[in-house]
Amino acid sequence: MLFHPPKNPIELKVRHLNEAQKQRREDLMEATQGKAALKQFKKTMAKKAKQALKAKNKKKNNESKPQVFVLDFDGDIKATAVKHLREEISTLISTANKGDEVVVRLESGGGLVHGYGLAAAQLVRLKDAGLTLTVCVDKVAASGGYMMACVADKVVAAPFAVIGSIGVVSQLPNFHKWLKNHDVDYEMFTAGDYKRTVTVFGENDAEDRAKYQEELEQTHALFKHFVNTYRPALDLEKVATGEHWYGEDALTLNLVDELQTSDSYILARMEDSEVYALHSRQKPTLAEKLGLAQAAEATLHVALDKLPDALARFELNSRLNILK
Repeated sequence: MLFHPPKNPIELKVRHLNEAQKQRREDLMEATQGKAALKQFKKTMAKKAKQALKAKNKKKNNESKPQVFVLDFDGDIKATAVKHLREEISTLISTANKGDEVVVRLESGGGLVHGYGLAAAQLVRLKDAGLTLTVCVDKVAASGGYMMACVADKVVAAPFAVIGSIGVVSQLPNFHKWLKNHDVDYEMFTAGDYKRTVTVFGENDAEDRAKYQEELEQTHALFKHFVNTYRPALDLEKVATGEHWYGEDALTLNLVDELQTSDSYILARMEDSEVYALHSRQKPTLAEKLGLAQAAEATLHVALDKLPDALARFELNSRLNILK
């Protein structure tokens, strides 16, 4: 949250990717061509920068370079990464200029509906603020992951990225027969006809299953409506079957707009824009900064590894004492 609890502060780190790339290029040039070539290269680049500055000053409209901001979302089944995504988005909305681009490198196979619904809503905030949104998928954006991706003005996917899976799934075991065989009764009390339908321990009947299936269908309808809102050109009857496709087929089906890796896309944007990568994390405690937390964890793992042997020796010694 924007106003995060003081006990769990989040810190934001910003990296200027243009400068980072420039430094890597210079390091490689020095290693392969020597310091003389690097010196000449720096002189040439400085001259070009000076000429560009002069040309810029001559313009009536003193426009600065466009800005591009890169965010990362690596989703698990609960979409817990939204905790940091919402902080980064709130910061961008309050500082970026309208028309600036936000690139989200997205990786997720989907998960809980409410978690990914919130994550997708966070991306909608960027568009509502007048920012251009691009989502890059290198490996997978399926189910809830695609729910997020479809919000973008442009979806860029690697050729073999997994895309789609516009569907809903739910599965659970049922232990009713096992409990019955062991003479265990299971009782459940509810108020409301549909407070609980299918259960893990009770006996499920046809009506329970039908109601539960109806709820899944409703969720699927909401999912399809959401996708259709942001990608109206999609043939939902064809793609909302729960199937997934690789990049090239996804492009044909209009699930994505371009085939390209995130690296290629960002490098291309760096040619005419200032590109910044934002990364937020839980602020480390003093113990973590000093390495005490890691040391304590390592000690605990060692202790747990040695515990079975210690218990075995203790049991043996106890038996020996009794024999005395």
